[in-house]
Amino acid sequence: MVYLIAQNWAINNTADNELLNNFAASISIELASRAQIITLLATGIYLANTVPAMLLGTLAGVWADRWPKRQVMVSSNALRAILLLLTPICIIPGPIFLGISWGYWALIIMTFLESILTQFFAPAEQATIPLLVPKKQLLAANSIYQATSMGATIIGFALGEPILRLLNKLFNLIEIDWGEFTLLPLCYGLAAIFIASIHIDEEPHVTVQQTIWNEVLEGVQVLKDKKKVRHAMIHLVFLYSLLAALYVLAISLASFIPILGPTKFGLLLSISGIGITVGSLLVAQIGHTINRQRLSGIGLGAITCCLVLLGEAKGYLIPTLCLCSFLGIAAALVAIPAQTTLQEDTPANKRGKVFGLQNNLINIALSLPLVLAGTMVSNYGVIPVLWFLAALALLAAIYERPWQRC
Repeated sequence: MVYLIAQNWAINNTADNELLNNFAASISIELASRAQIITLLATGIYLANTVPAMLLGTLAGVWADRWPKRQVMVSSNALRAILLLLTPICIIPGPIFLGISWGYWALIIMTFLESILTQFFAPAEQATIPLLVPKKQLLAANSIYQATSMGATIIGFALGEPILRLLNKLFNLIEIDWGEFTLLPLCYGLAAIFIASIHIDEEPHVTVQQTIWNEVLEGVQVLKDKKKVRHAMIHLVFLYSLLAALYVLAISLASFIPILGPTKFGLLLSISGIGITVGSLLVAQIGHTINRQRLSGIGLGAITCCLVLLGEAKGYLIPTLCLCSFLGIAAALVAIPAQTTLQEDTPANKRGKVFGLQNNLINIALSLPLVLAGTMVSNYGVIPVLWFLAALALLAAIYERPWQRC
């Protein structure tokens, strides 16, 4: 999150109005304000970050299985640190392409490369957790992982720009321009050092004779052969699709609340994130006492109730915030057991492939519903869409059959 905020910071603080207007004119789009043009440029950054996540996750997962996972993570972080050190260079004035400085296009390329490196890091990271944590503690470990990840995301959204602004002022005091862009390289570099110091008990890697495509199919075959793994993957894809749709719905829900308005929908998302963090800590404490199938059923049932009640609470701030927090808690009850099942039941030598495939599917699940939900809200309104999503969650909860002895 801080990475994307940093790129937007660079765009907003270096592009002058004349260049921005020339850019809008060059692509034949009439935009009334600087903010609209900055938003359009930021969209390019988001796309450059998203495309590798949608296309390369499975292939990166194959290499995460071929190479020692610690080396994959250390190398990915080190290369990201070196890459991001080049950010200040992109701010230097230079040639103009399509009405905008060359530095913007360099940031696009940099973001694309950073995202590719992230695709190698992510499956190696997920595949490493079962190597470090005993099986009976995996649920608690995933709960802590989810809580800290969501907490970091919330902090990144809330404090990313203030931190960059503060660093900018501090470096200006010692007459260093754009020193705030050393923050991310420093974080990635420290992460590489810390990971390098961890001992990972991993089986020796052997030379692989198979083609990459055959190894990709091996990951798919795991889903076909292992019902629990397939079921957990479906849960995660469904959940992330639902959360992506709620991203669009949050804008509409916030617009009904006079004190917020559509531009402050981030508050609803932040409250949901806090709910996920609380739910993760809850699962860490009591999750081992409840069967995972029943835990998922409870979570899906709670999501159903929250979606229905969100429609009834339309326009009221406090009830909406409470329901968003409960929705986050319910999402944690579904996500953490599913992720733990994936780690436990996937063969150790195929975890990278499966987690790479998971990254592909989840990133598609995060992208496609954004378009579909926006279209449905435009055509049918917020409440029918909430009911539709609630019906899907209810069907998923019933499929879990939580009333049965498990």
